[in-house]
Amino acid sequence: MLRYLSGGGIEKYRLALASKPHDVFFLAHVPDLTNNPDNIWNSTNLDGCQQAKRTWTKLTSQRGEGVEGYDINYAQDPDAFPEPNWPQQSLGNLIEVTFSGLMIDHDDHPGLLRLLGKRQLLT
Repeated sequence: MLRYLSGGGIEKYRLALASKPHDVFFLAHVPDLTNNPDNIWNSTNLDGCQQAKRTWTKLTSQRGEGVEGYDINYAQDPDAFPEPNWPQQSLGNLIEVTFSGLMIDHDDHPGLLRLLGKRQLLT
């Protein structure tokens, strides 16, 4: 699909499997630092993600206080929450299931046709 869209029309992100306490899993949006590594939102997000690999971490937007970036906080007690029981499925499989029906995966996908300003096929 990249052959149809200009670079400015594509947003690149990484997804990471993350967990809230007690095995509440979600896909965390991690910015692609190749596009804008000096952006404070991107860099503090990535810093928080790196810290979260080692300890329970919470990132909170500071926008409400008029500050750029995320505030990174840690659990006061490292054992405050149990270790996650990570799913056995691959990250790729989890992403595929989560975004089923939402991914542009063929040349006549209605979302791609809309982005290109092409007539959509009616079925």
